Amino acid sequence: MTDHPGTLSEATDELITVNIPLVGHIVRETMGRVPSHVDRDDLTSAGLAALVQAARSFDAERGVPFGRYAATRIRGAILDELRAVDWASRSVRRRARQLDETRNRLAASLGRIPSAAEVASALGISLEEVIGNDDDLARAQVLSLDVAVEGALHEPATDPTAGPAAQLEHAERLSYLRAAISELPERLRTVVEEYFIHERPMAQIAAQLDVSESRISQLRAQALVLLRDALNTHLDPDLVPAHRRPGGCADRRRETYFAAVASRQATLSTPPRPRGAAPIDATA
Repeated sequence: MTDHPGTLSEATDELITVNIPLVGHIVRETMGRVPSHVDRDDLTSAGLAALVQAARSFDAERGVPFGRYAATRIRGAILDELRAVDWASRSVRRRARQLDETRNRLAASLGRIPSAAEVASALGISLEEVIGNDDDLARAQVLSLDVAVEGALHEPATDPTAGPAAQLEHAERLSYLRAAISELPERLRTVVEEYFIHERPMAQIAAQLDVSESRISQLRAQALVLLRDALNTHLDPDLVPAHRRPGGCADRRRETYFAAVASRQATLSTPPRPRGAAPIDATA
């Protein structure tokens, strides 16, 4: 159904009215993963605008339920809003760079990943500040893992209006993400699955693993770095930072992990070819 600019048909108006709660659901879900200073009203406005646009452009003949189509458009608009306001503030990003530099320096001198307490002591700040900053950044990074939360790790869903190339790229990225999560060391995989996918509080995960919440925060940050670098190794190698000790034990473990991700990804079932995509010539 396509409406004239400035007008809404009765059917379009009903689609919008019935699905307004969908916007509220997605906004609540998003607010649980972003810092408290993010404005809920701004996200709601972006979501409602996307819902209206989705209702205007919806074509039932495509065979995609409106709820799924609208949810994709709403999530995309909310992510665009978050990126536009750069909600991870400059001070958070500046402190994050300091934390990364300090962690790398301590890791080089200690020969292991430093604890959050050691990083705090080296910087002369409180443990709570380190954990709080890591938490803000982790919530930023989880936006890129948002597909995992609604089961999209098993059923990739893209905007039905996206072209075949975009759909293939999206499916490939999800395939690598599934593989990267599966190949994480057991504790890191548990933290990622419980925190990001099952949305359990850190306190519960800490009790399950019999460690402190600060340790869970450290494991979560470590897992996100590994996931990011694993995906970039195969999809955008220029974004992968060089290891501080090339050829060292930590670097060899990292390379082994990347290789395992590639091997597992190759064994995953190939996602269905998007409608309109050219057939793949196996003899090419």
